Amino acid sequence: MRDLLERKWTQELGVLVFSFILFTLNDWILIASWRSLFLGLVYFMLLYAHAQLNRFYLLPLLVKRDRIYLYIFLTLCLLSVTAFLLSHLTQSFLYKSCFLHSTNSKLTFQYQLGVLLGSSVCILGTTHFLAYYRKQKEVAHREIITKKNEIDLLNKQLNPHFLFNTLNTIYGLSIAFPDKTPDAIMKVSELLRYQVENSQKEVVALRDEISFIQSYIELEKERVGYRCDLRFTSTIDHPTNYTIAPLIIFTFVENAFKHGTSNIEHCFIHLHLQVTQGVLQLDIVNPLPLKATPPTSTRVGLENTTARLQMIYPNRHTLRVYPEGNQFITHLSINL
Repeated sequence: MRDLLERKWTQELGVLVFSFILFTLNDWILIASWRSLFLGLVYFMLLYAHAQLNRFYLLPLLVKRDRIYLYIFLTLCLLSVTAFLLSHLTQSFLYKSCFLHSTNSKLTFQYQLGVLLGSSVCILGTTHFLAYYRKQKEVAHREIITKKNEIDLLNKQLNPHFLFNTLNTIYGLSIAFPDKTPDAIMKVSELLRYQVENSQKEVVALRDEISFIQSYIELEKERVGYRCDLRFTSTIDHPTNYTIAPLIIFTFVENAFKHGTSNIEHCFIHLHLQVTQGVLQLDIVNPLPLKATPPTSTRVGLENTTARLQMIYPNRHTLRVYPEGNQFITHLSINL
């Protein structure tokens, strides 16, 4: 039913019926025969034809060519000629078998001019409003498709970025603790499975995303836990009620480990995630690298995630990333 109402021909038919009821049936309320009904239809079709002539032949002069004075002049000419024609037709033919013939005021040129002007404003205004509505809906649909394609592209870029970082983690672990490498590979495979299965979804359950982050932190503990104070706490008022775009907050966690544990013997990473009344708050604190040489980074993950936030949660998120003393602070807020 909704698709039917969205079609152009259905909307045009609706305008036709509405304007017929408003400008013709109201006066022809005492129609007593098929002849009267036919005459009423003829009268209305003259009104409708006048409005359509203006719509398709005169209005483009104003809209496309910006010739306002020519449009006004031709509109007044068309109104006058059609009103003159209607006043004669109603006196000699259309109103002859109708009670309206006894109402002298409705036989005049001025009355028909007013009816023509009112019907034109109604028909033209309604049809152009519907045309504007259809155009805006088409524009919105194109924007949605464009954003979806952009998000898909960002997700495809994010997949190899995640693999790149997890392989670096396994490499670092294999050097420091080679006996833990097999278990780490199994954990990485589980993380990759989650990432592959969910990265193309629009949303995932928030509790699944948190479990994924916890698994990643456990993997990093195997690598740097001996020299790093890792803390992760989460508080959610309704754990089963929320969904979130996949991996949208994980990149900030991953980024904290990449930069907060490099070249630092006694490092720390403190993460706190809280969801209250549908608003997610993520706070991450990690130290700034002490040495001048930063860890190797493609910056793809962080830049892509920032772009995804803009597209998926426009005007619904706040991101602040800044240094403070010898610490690096990340604060993310999302209205879920």
